[in-house]
Amino acid sequence: MATGFMPHIIAFLLLVAWLPAALADVALIGVIGDKAAVLAVDGGDPKTVKVGQKWNGITVVEVRKDQATVEVDGKKRVLVRGQHLRGMPPPPASAAAPGQAKSAAATDPSGRQSVVLPADGSGHFYTLGQINGVTAQFLVDTGATLIALPGGLAGRIGIDYRKGVRGMTNTANGTVAVYQIKLDTVKIGDIELNNVDALVIEEGLSIALLGMSFLNRVEMRRDGDSMTLTRRF
Repeated sequence: MATGFMPHIIAFLLLVAWLPAALADVALIGVIGDKAAVLAVDGGDPKTVKVGQKWNGITVVEVRKDQATVEVDGKKRVLVRGQHLRGMPPPPASAAAPGQAKSAAATDPSGRQSVVLPADGSGHFYTLGQINGVTAQFLVDTGATLIALPGGLAGRIGIDYRKGVRGMTNTANGTVAVYQIKLDTVKIGDIELNNVDALVIEEGLSIALLGMSFLNRVEMRRDGDSMTLTRRF
């Protein structure tokens, strides 16, 4: 049985180095059931913080669907996914919330398929796309070797992922099973790719990661608060 492969695919579930105590901006990236919240500070790498755990001056008190109650300096606050605790001002009301951002078509001089993704207030890129024709929410993750899917999402799509190559990996929530598979199609905006390698993480992942097995097949260009993806081939 393979062990410890594809370590970068779950970078945002692993413990990261201690950050400075002074908080400029705290954002709720996602939740893992009612067990943990995925937080980011100053637009840095997200970190999984369990209920009752204190990290960088933030204590996660309670987690519910798409929201978390946190305590900082003795004060409790409820964060909704994509909301910021303090520091950087929240995105304008006209901006789409994380997970609701829709990719916009772009015109490439060569006529190649392109899409423009907007950043959220903490600099993360979320988008809606399709996997095997089923709509899914993605977080762009250049540190992920492959596209990564939560087990529940893979099941909803109808993927029999347990027929894939099985491995085990360590996360902040313990050792979990992962399965390497191939996706028939992945579509982001007008870009549709076939036979894309992916990894299904059976537990502990709350959102699909758009990793390098897709991103290596497009050109990425960052321009301020937007990212343009253009199909290579």
